[in-house]
Amino acid sequence: MKDSDRYVKIVEWSEEDQCYVGSCPGLMYGGCHGADEKEVFEELCQIVEEVIKTYHEEGKALPLATSGKDYTNRMQSAA
Repeated sequence: MKDSDRYVKIVEWSEEDQCYVGSCPGLMYGGCHGADEKEVFEELCQIVEEVIKTYHEEGKALPLATSGKDYTNRMQSAA
């Protein structure tokens, strides 16, 4: 398992921006955006890898993992 697998990656449509927005809560602020959902996800994955690489280069501990917390089922039950 790669370190990046420990973090939830979200791509969602933004009505306000009229594009897809990718984010990785818990690991980084900001993210990426674009017109193609798949391309945004691929770019987001690359950004996550770069952020993790920077953490390692600076000798910093990674933030707590956000994956494996069953967010999907929690969101569905709240809807």
